[in-house]
Amino acid sequence: MGDKPRGAALPDLRHLLQTEPGLKQYEGDFRRRYRLFAERLSQLEEAEGDFDHFTQSYQSLGARRQPNNGLLFTEWAPGAKGLFLTGDFNGWEKLSHPFTRKEHGKWELYLPPKRDRSPPVLHKSKLKLIILTENDEYLFRISPWARYVTKRLDSVTYDWIHWDPLHPYLVLHPRPPKQRSLRIYEAHVGIASSEEKIASYQSFTLNLLPRIKHLGYNCIQLMAIMEHAYYASFGYQVTSFFAASSRFGTPEDLKKLVDTAHSLGLTVLLDVVHSHASSNTDDGINQFDGTDSCFFHPGPRGNHSDWGSRIFDYSSWEVSRFLLSNLRWWMEEYRFDGFRFDGVTSMLYHHHGVGMSFSGSYSDYFGMHINEDALIHLMLSNHLLHTLYPECITIAEDVSGMPGLCRPIAAGGLGFDYRLAMAIPDKWIQILKERRDEEWDMADIVYTLTNRRRGERSIAYAESHDQALVGDKSLAFWLMDQEMYTNMSALMPMTVVIDRGIQLHKMIRLLTHSLGGEGYLNFMGNEFGHPEWLDFPRKGNSESYRYARRQYNLVDMQHLRYQQLNAFDRDMNHAEDKHGWLASAPAVVTTINQEDKVIVFERANLVFIFNFHPSCSYTDYRVAAGRLGKYTIKLDSDDLMYGGHGRLEHATEFFTEPVSFRGRAQSFKVYVPCRTALVLAAEELHYCD
Repeated sequence: MGDKPRGAALPDLRHLLQTEPGLKQYEGDFRRRYRLFAERLSQLEEAEGDFDHFTQSYQSLGARRQPNNGLLFTEWAPGAKGLFLTGDFNGWEKLSHPFTRKEHGKWELYLPPKRDRSPPVLHKSKLKLIILTENDEYLFRISPWARYVTKRLDSVTYDWIHWDPLHPYLVLHPRPPKQRSLRIYEAHVGIASSEEKIASYQSFTLNLLPRIKHLGYNCIQLMAIMEHAYYASFGYQVTSFFAASSRFGTPEDLKKLVDTAHSLGLTVLLDVVHSHASSNTDDGINQFDGTDSCFFHPGPRGNHSDWGSRIFDYSSWEVSRFLLSNLRWWMEEYRFDGFRFDGVTSMLYHHHGVGMSFSGSYSDYFGMHINEDALIHLMLSNHLLHTLYPECITIAEDVSGMPGLCRPIAAGGLGFDYRLAMAIPDKWIQILKERRDEEWDMADIVYTLTNRRRGERSIAYAESHDQALVGDKSLAFWLMDQEMYTNMSALMPMTVVIDRGIQLHKMIRLLTHSLGGEGYLNFMGNEFGHPEWLDFPRKGNSESYRYARRQYNLVDMQHLRYQQLNAFDRDMNHAEDKHGWLASAPAVVTTINQEDKVIVFERANLVFIFNFHPSCSYTDYRVAAGRLGKYTIKLDSDDLMYGGHGRLEHATEFFTEPVSFRGRAQSFKVYVPCRTALVLAAEELHYCD
């Protein structure tokens, strides 16, 4: 399949070791990882005949309609003593349709077509597997390969629905080209409504896609799509890995959502959870064959102590088949454009990152505490995706900072395109919780935003869904709290709290966007300072949907200041789209003035100026310039339309002077009001000597 690894232990480590010379002592570890990956890939191809075929095993397992309309059911249940199929088709007779045991723990059942040549199981019929355990117990189970599962309101468990529509959704639009700059809108379909209900794929397609496009995002990251029995798990306790969540609609509805997004030029990523699985036995794959070790490690190793979930045995041949085929399924069937891999830190280490601070010492990333099986599995996943789908994007949620995570496999890496810069939102929350405005440390902020591995791309974000959940606060809530309920009207003067909150909200997001990485992420609603946290219906809140929603109605009210924050977010994204700072080289920081509370840097032929001082504005403030010529204002957070004070004249032109400053041969002076961020562009793009 595609390009083969170049030799068993010959990754090209030159760039990696040149970038981080301290890794030289671990050169053998990188070569060992590559050799194990190459050997595993070779073994799979030799045994299965073709890696491409192996990773499309959803075509040979589960329920598949045959050319004659008969149905062939194949399951992997190595610990089962017997296997039976029941459902609507046989009046729920328990033992009338037994499977036949095959090699390697497989079981098979063939149902011939009806006399009229129609399928023996109708579309939308309910099914269940019955497992006979070694202890002679009968267990009702859902196929791990089930493509659609639902639960009635009066039911405790999910039903396996045979999904085989006569007229499946036909794709109309090609995937968009790989985005040059990645601006991600992190979204959850169920909460994408102002109403206190579970929103649908259809409503998301109709109402949210145009909004996302208008805001200037070019990528959507969909959460909670893989079916999860417990809604409040936010989709991170997956029960059915091949089923799109039925609480939002049908598989065809999701296909239309993705296809419509593609028509708008939007890339769509799936939040994929391969780091663990729900411990639910009635609805999920836990103890599928009646044993503790079907898909997972047996005993304590197979249980995540903090999450209460099951840990996959990544060394297992059939687990590799299941998870790699799962990636192919979402790419092929639903035409996603890539994945954000959840819980990568938990996968990489036997300790799952629990209680670890990850100081940055190289010893954190090498040794017996590394889960090599999981590491090799991630390399296989990225090899599969980037070989078959060159435009595919993969993002790793890793808090540890594993070296090489986002380098090509042939260059000693694990093959991810990006990692999430998870230290950035933690830093902003820490600052807002612990420090007065006068105590903000400009050098500490810059260090956090720029402290990333060279040669590896990061997705920066000021806040994600984690900061929006009940128990924490969004940035807007930390800044403005209860006044958001009473003082957000633009028809009245801003209070001190609202003024501070609106100005800092914009500055924090622009600084993160422009300095923190090679991609940017925003969680839905945070772009306009959503006034409430996120809390899913559960016993603790009387199953309420009051906080399991996003109040987009607020941003559509022109007299509320939410629309001002929304307008700034839109124009910030459009400015990046025009100037491309995310796709450019990292910024060159020229000024970090702690006393003035000013940060200045250059990136993508732009000069970014941030004055975080709560009260001091500066006239004739000198800033360095790498390019000679005239500079004009392209984005001004103090603009009246963004809830600012309108203290700058946008027609003003700034001309460089041959005055050396901060390591640059030329500079210019500018007026920088307090709590204001400016983006200036050179009109004449010529480097001076």
